[in-house]
Amino acid sequence: MNLMFLGTSAGMPTRFRNVTALAVQEEVGRTWYLVDCGEATQHQILRTKLSLNRLAAIFITHVHGDHCYGLPGLLASAGMSGRVDPLTIVAPRGIEAWIKSTLQHTTLYLPFELQFIATESLSDFHIGNVCVDAIALSHRVASYAYSFTEVKVDSRLNQEKLTTDGVPRGPLWGEIKNGIDVEYEGRWLRSEDYLLFDNKPRKIVVGGDNDRPELLADACRDCNVLVHEATYTADVAKKSGESFGHSSAEQVAAFAESVSIPNLILTHFSARYQGDPAKSPSIEDIRKEAADFYKGNLFLAKDFAHYALQKSGELRLTN
Repeated sequence: MNLMFLGTSAGMPTRFRNVTALAVQEEVGRTWYLVDCGEATQHQILRTKLSLNRLAAIFITHVHGDHCYGLPGLLASAGMSGRVDPLTIVAPRGIEAWIKSTLQHTTLYLPFELQFIATESLSDFHIGNVCVDAIALSHRVASYAYSFTEVKVDSRLNQEKLTTDGVPRGPLWGEIKNGIDVEYEGRWLRSEDYLLFDNKPRKIVVGGDNDRPELLADACRDCNVLVHEATYTADVAKKSGESFGHSSAEQVAAFAESVSIPNLILTHFSARYQGDPAKSPSIEDIRKEAADFYKGNLFLAKDFAHYALQKSGELRLTN
């Protein structure tokens, strides 16, 4: 499973960061999913190898513009680039009404079907090789996190057990290897009883805007990676009075440490934080604050940064 950040700025873009968007890519093939779609996300995609024809679903965390204003343009471009396959959009209910109104009032024709699913009712949604769940967060409007859990994990046959149980080599072994329960000599053989897994299913949790990270405690206890906003450092949030609805680096880092998350990626940084560590305030301030409270693998996202989550659970920055 791979992550590519298409936008990491909060509220408005900067010269070096676009507003929020994240591509979640399956390891095999070119299928991918988009979490949030801030303005100009389609321009960011043009600078990658991602194809709008291979986009399987879009997940919107909440209705604020820096997370969804790029949707109409992206959909229009997908249509003009030849997409004909249906596209699933999982989003809070207001997004469906807005998109349909935009299509109507701008006379935009899409040559593919939009399939809307309300986040409010999402549960164990299976698509591709992932199962997606939604977790309600705390923000100025309804906001959600999405967890992506791998469904099929590489396995190998427990040949010793198969032989002991008298299951002959051949087609039966092949079906069991593919996760299919089979009948043999009047008894059912459950594939799970004969498969060995060297690694656990990988899981990534991607949060929307949220001022209570602890709401993700249950979802994060078995996850490999948490992607969460850190809009401010604690001191700036306190001085500016703008922290309502958002988390500081300290908040997120302390939470991640408390539930032993192995990999933490911070994103959605206020535009006031500059990339140059010699200037103040800078992104380096956010990193330092988080590092004081979190001892795992800490990453601060940049636009077009690409991370690969290995089968072992190790997260690697690949560019």
